[in-house]
Amino acid sequence: MDWQAALIAGLGLPAIATVLGLVWKARTGRVRAVAAPPVPARVDRATSSVAETDAAATRRTSAAALGLDHDELGADATLVQFSTEFCSRCPATARQLAGIADDYAGVRHVEIDLTHRADLADRFHVRQTPTTLILRADGTTTARIGGVPRPAAVRTELETLIGSPHVAS
Repeated sequence: MDWQAALIAGLGLPAIATVLGLVWKARTGRVRAVAAPPVPARVDRATSSVAETDAAATRRTSAAALGLDHDELGADATLVQFSTEFCSRCPATARQLAGIADDYAGVRHVEIDLTHRADLADRFHVRQTPTTLILRADGTTTARIGGVPRPAAVRTELETLIGSPHVAS
């Protein structure tokens, strides 16, 4: 290898790695809005009416797919955190999200360990832990955060979802 190729490799590879790292850092922890999935329907040929299938009814809300019942959801919103036993950032994220949930009346934090629920990782396309979902009161997903969430972004999303800063006293 001549010195020019070595110089290009020696300077170019770290520069590319730095740019990729900065892009990754800028994307992680940001709130991304989630569009509501369309609910498949079936047509009853006898009456020509559209009826929801049983499978569609179970896919209608993220809470149902997660196995969360109405008592586990917050009155206004729910922060669902996906974590694993070996995630080093998950305990701090759980404390952070629990603190945010405590600051708002009607908001709850639920942590789901994917170590024992790999089916949920596949269903919700979780590729990193922690991953956080923000659910409405009806259990539908409004936002998703990959990585450690930024507290200000979570608070802004909750205030938008709830309609005002319902800070608990």
